[in-house]
Amino acid sequence: MASMLSTMQQSLLCPSNIGCSLESFKLRSFRPTSLSSKSLFVPNVTSVTTSYSFRRLVATQATATDITADIADAFGDVKIFTAAGTPVVFKDLWDQNEGIAVVALLRHFGCICCWELASVLKEAKPKFDAAGVKLIAVGVGTPDKARVLAERLPFPIDTLYADPERKAYDILGLYFGLGRTFFNPASTKVFSRIDSIKKATENYTIAATPDDRSSVLQQGGMLVFKGKKLLYAWKDEGTGDHAPLDDVFNVCCKVPVA
Repeated sequence: MASMLSTMQQSLLCPSNIGCSLESFKLRSFRPTSLSSKSLFVPNVTSVTTSYSFRRLVATQATATDITADIADAFGDVKIFTAAGTPVVFKDLWDQNEGIAVVALLRHFGCICCWELASVLKEAKPKFDAAGVKLIAVGVGTPDKARVLAERLPFPIDTLYADPERKAYDILGLYFGLGRTFFNPASTKVFSRIDSIKKATENYTIAATPDDRSSVLQQGGMLVFKGKKLLYAWKDEGTGDHAPLDDVFNVCCKVPVA
């Protein structure tokens, strides 16, 4: 257990064994939400659910600082990279007319919680495929870091993309900073998943951590689209605070495949 916690501190939070220090972080501002809910549903309803177990909000109640229903248009011509290093326009990753896509934004390729999430997504991919849903996983780091995760986990390389400059993360306003990474209470749930994390990181290497050390302060999220329409959005409150896949499946299964 002690060894596992040490690895978590190094790879998930601050990889000190590769020269990371708090002084080296270039802190950037992020767009915090003014709402208590962190998961955004966009159904044709008008009520708001405020219970902590669901934390959902209809689009009509979202503020300008939250992920809005028309967020797909905000990506414009923003480009990220395939794991092979080929530039690709973010919004071209799925059919913008009727295609259903689950877009999972990992913190960074050297985060052990993200290796666990990637492992869970890999196991869920046949279910997504059967439902006609395209799975897209994006991580912070360069394509060579993405390939480390893809090869060692392993993970389907044609499903994995790299966003070294965090362009998509900035557009979505996903959380960023020391407080979210180190001290948010939502991060404590990782301790209930220690066995799952250990299994997912059997071939882990900290070499997957981005060279830009500030990237370890980035938080992730999860989105579900049908074409340009946002059906579901989740912003990780802290490290390892991933979207419940059951919720994601429920959204995907309720959407008729064209």
